[in-house]
Amino acid sequence: MEPWDGPALLLFSDGKTVGACLDRNGLRPARYWRTIDNVVYVASEVGVLPIEDSKVVMKGRLGPGMMITVDLSSGQVFENTEVKKRVAQLNPYGKWVSENLRSLKAVNFLSSTVMDNETILKRQQAYGYSSEDVQMVIESMASQGKEPTFCMGDDIPLAVLSRRPHMLYDYFKQRFAQVTNPAIDPLREGLVMSLEVNLGKRGNILEVGPENVSQVILSNPVLNEGELESLLKDPFLKAQILPTFFSIRKGIEGSLEKRLYKLCEAADEAVRNGAQLLVLSDRSDELDATKPAIPILLAVGAVHQHLIQNGLRMQTSIVADTAQCFSTHQFACLIGYGASAICPYLALETCRQWRLSTKTVNLMRNGKMPTVTIEQAQKNFCKSVRSGLMKILSKMGISLLSSYCGAQIFEIYGLGKDIVDLAFCGSVSSIGGLTLDELARETLSFWVKAFSEDTAKRLENFGFIQFRPGGEYHGNNPEMSKLLHKAVRQKSETAYLVYQQHLANRPVNVLRDLIEFTSDRAPIPVGRVEPALSIVKRFCTGGMSLGAISRETHEAIAIAMNRLGGKSNSGEGGEDPIRWSPLTDVVDGYSPTLPHLKGLQNGDTATSAIKQVASGRFGVTPTFLANADQLEIKIAQGAKPGEGGQLPGKKVSAYIARLRNSKPGVPLISPPPHHDIYSIEDLAQLIYDLHQVNPRAKVSVKLVAEAGIGTVASGVAKGNADIIQISGHDGGTGASPVSSIKHAGGPWELGLTESHQTLISNGLRERVILRVDGGFKSGFDVLMAAAMGADEYGFGSVAMIATGCVMARICHTNNCPVGVASQREELRARFPGVPGDLVNYFLYVAEEVRGMLAQLGYEKLDDVIGHTELLKPRDVSLMKTQHLDLSYILSNVGLPKWSSTVIRNQEVHSNGPVLDDTLLSDPEVANAIDNETVVNKSVKIYNVDRAVCGRIAGTIAKKYGDTGFAGQVNLTFTGSAGQSFACFLTPGMNIRLVGEANDYVGKGMAGGEVVVTPEENPGFAPEDATIVGNTCLYGATGGQLFVRGKAGERFAVRNSLAEAVVEGAGDHSCEYMTGGCVVVLGKVGRNVAAGMTGGLAYILDEDNTLIPKVNKEIVKIQRVVAPVGQMQLKNLIEAHVEKTGSSKGAEILKEWDTYLPLFWQLVPPSEEDTPEACADYEETTSGQITLQSA
Repeated sequence: MEPWDGPALLLFSDGKTVGACLDRNGLRPARYWRTIDNVVYVASEVGVLPIEDSKVVMKGRLGPGMMITVDLSSGQVFENTEVKKRVAQLNPYGKWVSENLRSLKAVNFLSSTVMDNETILKRQQAYGYSSEDVQMVIESMASQGKEPTFCMGDDIPLAVLSRRPHMLYDYFKQRFAQVTNPAIDPLREGLVMSLEVNLGKRGNILEVGPENVSQVILSNPVLNEGELESLLKDPFLKAQILPTFFSIRKGIEGSLEKRLYKLCEAADEAVRNGAQLLVLSDRSDELDATKPAIPILLAVGAVHQHLIQNGLRMQTSIVADTAQCFSTHQFACLIGYGASAICPYLALETCRQWRLSTKTVNLMRNGKMPTVTIEQAQKNFCKSVRSGLMKILSKMGISLLSSYCGAQIFEIYGLGKDIVDLAFCGSVSSIGGLTLDELARETLSFWVKAFSEDTAKRLENFGFIQFRPGGEYHGNNPEMSKLLHKAVRQKSETAYLVYQQHLANRPVNVLRDLIEFTSDRAPIPVGRVEPALSIVKRFCTGGMSLGAISRETHEAIAIAMNRLGGKSNSGEGGEDPIRWSPLTDVVDGYSPTLPHLKGLQNGDTATSAIKQVASGRFGVTPTFLANADQLEIKIAQGAKPGEGGQLPGKKVSAYIARLRNSKPGVPLISPPPHHDIYSIEDLAQLIYDLHQVNPRAKVSVKLVAEAGIGTVASGVAKGNADIIQISGHDGGTGASPVSSIKHAGGPWELGLTESHQTLISNGLRERVILRVDGGFKSGFDVLMAAAMGADEYGFGSVAMIATGCVMARICHTNNCPVGVASQREELRARFPGVPGDLVNYFLYVAEEVRGMLAQLGYEKLDDVIGHTELLKPRDVSLMKTQHLDLSYILSNVGLPKWSSTVIRNQEVHSNGPVLDDTLLSDPEVANAIDNETVVNKSVKIYNVDRAVCGRIAGTIAKKYGDTGFAGQVNLTFTGSAGQSFACFLTPGMNIRLVGEANDYVGKGMAGGEVVVTPEENPGFAPEDATIVGNTCLYGATGGQLFVRGKAGERFAVRNSLAEAVVEGAGDHSCEYMTGGCVVVLGKVGRNVAAGMTGGLAYILDEDNTLIPKVNKEIVKIQRVVAPVGQMQLKNLIEAHVEKTGSSKGAEILKEWDTYLPLFWQLVPPSEEDTPEACADYEETTSGQITLQSA
């Protein structure tokens, strides 16, 4: 049993003590209160029982990893530290640890190479390195200390389909969290993560004693040669080295299997003889042509599984000493299948060789590259492996490496049952694949390169990352984009046929290339098939953000989709309101409204029908939501599931920054999880919020294909989503780490099949539209997806290619040569595309679909959707194996009761009767909204009333925009508010809550005011009580919030412009803030201001405990010295006292001169020169003051 992470509130009792404990990340709400008659209540929300505030003596919440217990016999209540102290004092744990736990001392890196250049090259060839691995991965990690960023998706064949040899790791894809638990944020919330690992025998945790501690502890799993040496010398570990080579003298058949069994037996014997450390090593002084190395991942997995089956695994640890490990994904695979630590000796040697090469020395001498020493280069390499491992753990939502070790969080694509059962038992491998002998042949094809005479004198470039002539096949290649440009620009059907032919003749690239259509019907004339104009309505383009791509591309794609009646997607960067009205001023294809576009027509609209809500909430305002036809919640992205979007600083121009409410030139990163979605119930709540603010818009949820997606899709359907989008791993991206692009996510063919079939089996398929995307290029892809069950089809990269992209693959650099993915004015001027090009492309695709339908004898898409009997395996021979099994994709569990068209045309799912509708139907409220007058109302509220005020805000925003409403809607609620209280407020709405609230208060608010205060004469001190929940003000873009009491975790996360005063907050407050102002008149939790790039925070620190809690990576901490800052702080506290009657605030104002010096001001770099933060502001820049206040 490994410890596991995720949202969990644990309640426990033995009859004498009853207690509650929260997971270490605080991913579940847990509120408690104690009453005058000595009863303690714990619940996941407030308002579950009717209790008057005057009878409550204590109101609190469990923070991350915290505990509360009640001793029933004595009637005492113990809060967090008291409980833990009692347990910790039961035994002399500290003494045991200091006497028995041995910590591995760091050993210096080698300062010269061990082998000569020719030997190094031979080793690299034998173990499967390519020049891309060395230059793009190892060398860039050694020089920069971080994993290389790349762009566009993974468009090469799966390893099993490829004609080129791949390392075993390439058959594995990392699993990632979506919906059932959240990803963690390794960048901003790394404090909950650790890469520590213990080596040695593990005792029984139920038998407490000093012998359990007798282990060696490593700070991380990456060892250098010296550290491995000291482990081998440890007297208690009794390490045993097991060499991992197999002999092919008697032929390949059976040789690998035989040697693996021998290896397992040797491991077995070593452990029985007391070895607490097994070192599997492929190091050897001389390589032997007849003795290739077993792929180290196979060796580790086989030994790990063998020891588990024989009950010996807890007696020992496994370390890999290997040449075959250099990228973060490879380290993760080895750890995931049982290794506790790895010594990557050849990768370290490659770092040293690179640093000593004349080329590197010259580059450093001429200042073309930062100077690093040979030790620093190896340190950098190890550092980037460590941060890469954190990222891979965090994708699955795992905090500790010790939980990841042996947890097998991978899916396998292309390995057969005998390999999986032997070494990777329990991992999903749904399409079968290579046998052990076939794997041995693949291993050998690398090995022989080191021994043959005609092997080149330098490493081969396989072209797995960058396209190159003669390298691996890439789906998006220059020839394909040239043919497509010719077809759409000349509007030539013959040219499109040539493009189609090019796709038909390509090598096998994706799973659907192994399948073809078959029909028992006679062909029909194309004239009888549904028209192209009805087919294109099922087409959508990918969620590409304005910022990742240029304004020209974004608008041209939107206009084209609106002409066709398809749907374009805003991506996660918001949208300029100027695009929402149809153009009426077009002359000769040009419009003064959008002067940078050409080829326009009157009546064109540049709005995106699908507007995206991503974890960064950039540009998500009430008006943005109210003007959408569909709203898409982006849970994951195909190119990098489990991670947030990233926009390099040089792409954040003034225009982009305005749309995203952020600062120009400052890089933007979206958090990996949505901070209001840690579980399926939370997702259902966000779907509810969006239906609330815009009841006319269908809500879609974007997932990425992986095993288990069917269960998630069922949950999403039950959560009331209208559309589920399944993305394949081959989708594009503007910027992402290489290993994420290459090694996470699965093919959409499997994800779609699993989702469609699970939904049908559970009677949910009729509730949702299934949309699929990832590497779509033609009508063949559309029809394949249709037969597998999809109703709508998404095109991403290919839509960019049709508008002019030339696949230069430098999106992340802002240097796109044709201005498709750049924000630089001079490059954008080169943008060649017109909306008509994309219209032509989609009409050709639709005509291709019509031709195929006619050939199969069907009149409309409705008749083939979900009909897998139209598919059969294609007779094609693969280079590596004939053992692939596609029966899962070809299987069928039945059809939906309705046709696809009926499913697509059903009404938007409703939230049912809600409090907002009652308020909106009140004539006074309706009149105030219609005629911009003032209305005052008082209403009772209960915790089942969720997202209250959201629909009123949506109604105002639709009519007046984010700032145009001149009336006032003043509402006072009494009671316990449900989740998302006062979400998406607009200016002119003043909301008062007397009572308490749950999570997400003021989520996404753009204006107005929210005041939360306890009832009159409560039995508790308001400043000590938690009265609003977690993640309040998430993504707010304006307005004010005053809370008389404390807030939960992640207060004001991603706040852009709202101002708030609160009397205490939990962990991670002000995280990712890009603007606005937060005042805290009390204690805060850990990790304040992580990732805060804009805005200001003022925090009262009465007992001098704040400094260690602040994340100092970005913000500077100073006293409030600037007079303008002092005024801002005082004004906000005065407003707080006036609106909430806060006694704490009143005391601060009364003793202002005593309290002012106790406040700290947190200032990110972008705010350092503002009058609020800069004491000598006026002397330095007197001319600019006017600009600031404007």
